[in-house]
Amino acid sequence: MKLIVYHANEDDPKKCSAKKLAKFGIVELVTNIRKTPKDAILLNPFAEKSLSKEDLEIAEKNGILAVDCSWENAENSFDFLNKRNNSRCLPFLVAANPVNYGKPFKFSTIEAFSAALYILGEKEKAKDILKLYKWGPHFLELNKEPLEDYENAKDSSEIIKIMKQYI
Repeated sequence: MKLIVYHANEDDPKKCSAKKLAKFGIVELVTNIRKTPKDAILLNPFAEKSLSKEDLEIAEKNGILAVDCSWENAENSFDFLNKRNNSRCLPFLVAANPVNYGKPFKFSTIEAFSAALYILGEKEKAKDILKLYKWGPHFLELNKEPLEDYENAKDSSEIIKIMKQYI
């Protein structure tokens, strides 16, 4: 499954998990928003539909696209990309990264990819990419139960029902 990151170069490069993923050849880094792939699954926190198993075929064919930009400019980036891609939000999970530890929905790029891969049934790949950071595997430990439930859900509406049990 191809992992792509639109990287806007707006964050501290020393804390950037997207750049580290690219350094190890795990993701393709794109710095021109117009050169991002069309029809990929866009991990979009503003999307109305949740990522689920029903997105697996699209993800396998066109990849998963994450956006690495400042939250101040996020809406502009997502507005543009939303028109070209299949926008999906991630369900309720909590971050394990040192900057946003314990905060719901405040994921680093590596956490977002790991959650997406896990939900789509790619558990080993989800675990492997997190090994790049000492705190990484803790993300799966913190979210073990909901991730298992989300992975077993058949579609977005079922994910939303499950998510409401955790909120």
